[in-house]
Amino acid sequence: MLNWVGVILGVFTLMHLSNAVQFELRDKQGEFTDVICDGKVIARYMYAYDASTPERLRETYKPYLHIIDPKVGLPITKGPGGMHPHHRAIFVGWSRTIVEGKRFDFWSMRGTHQLHLKFTKLEAKGNEAVISALIAWKDANNRTVIEEERTMRFLPPPNGAIALVDLVTTIKPAVSDVRLDGDPEHAGVQFRAASDIVAKETVFIFPKEDADPKVDRDYQWVAMSYTLPSGRYTVVHMNHPSNPKGTIYSAYRDYGRFGAFPRLDVKFNEFVTLKYRIVVFYGDMPDASLVQKLWDEFARVSTPSPAPKLTVRKGMPQ
Repeated sequence: MLNWVGVILGVFTLMHLSNAVQFELRDKQGEFTDVICDGKVIARYMYAYDASTPERLRETYKPYLHIIDPKVGLPITKGPGGMHPHHRAIFVGWSRTIVEGKRFDFWSMRGTHQLHLKFTKLEAKGNEAVISALIAWKDANNRTVIEEERTMRFLPPPNGAIALVDLVTTIKPAVSDVRLDGDPEHAGVQFRAASDIVAKETVFIFPKEDADPKVDRDYQWVAMSYTLPSGRYTVVHMNHPSNPKGTIYSAYRDYGRFGAFPRLDVKFNEFVTLKYRIVVFYGDMPDASLVQKLWDEFARVSTPSPAPKLTVRKGMPQ
C-alpha cells in the first residue's frame, strides 16, 4: 500500500509544481537529438563519434546532455574545448576504472572512449519525453569493457524552470568484475556550466546547516547558482535514496562543475543502476521548500519532508 501512496503523492506533487507542456524529439541522425518543449529546444543529447582526426575524436569521445536556454537558443552547459576540455555538460565517467587489474580513464578519456551504439527508446508523448541509449565503454583496442544504458526522462519543468530530467544509468561489466573509482572531482555523474561563466558569482547551496561537502556524505540534493552572459541559472542535482551510500558531492569549484561521486564494485554478469534528477531554474535558488518537494516526488517518499535549513558557500578557484 505504501508504494502506491508514494506513486500517487509523486504524481500529485509534480502536477502542482509544473505546467502542462508538450514534448517532442527531433533527431539529427548520427549527431544529436533535440528535446523540444512547447516548440522550443531545451536540451540536446550529443552522441556523435568521429575518429577521422585526433581533433574530431577529442570532440566526440563521449556522449553528454546539453541544457539549452530556450529564450536565447544557446547551451548553458559546456561542450568540447576550453578549460578541462573533457568536461561536457551532463556526463558520466570514472577516472579510475579497474577491469582485469588494469586502470582505464573514462573521465579524461585517455586512450578510451564511450560509444553510442543505438537508441533503446526514443519517445515523446505529451507531458513526457524519453531518450534511452546503449553506450559501449571502449579501451584503446576498441574492446567493450563496460556496457551502459543511459536513460534521460524529461518531465514538465516546475514554474520558473527550463528543464527537469531524471537521468538513470545502468552499468554492466562486459568482460570481468569492474571497480568504478576515482575522486570527487574526477568521477561520477556530473554537471558542468558553460565556459563563459562569471566565476566570482558562482555559489553552492546545501540542504544542511554548516555543510562541508568534503566531509559530508549522501546529501539528498545540492544546488549551484551561476551567471553567464545570457543570465543567471540555478541547477539542482538530486540523489536518489536507492543510490549507493557514501556518495560524495563535489560542489565547490567556481568554474561550475559539480556532481555525485559513488565508488562502485560491480560483479561480472551483474549490474548497478544509479538515479539522479537534475532541475534547471532561471535565476537564483528557488525556495528550499519547492526543491525539497521535487526531491520528495523523485524519491517517492510517503511523508513530505520539511524544508531544510541551508548552507550557501561561494565557489572556490581551482
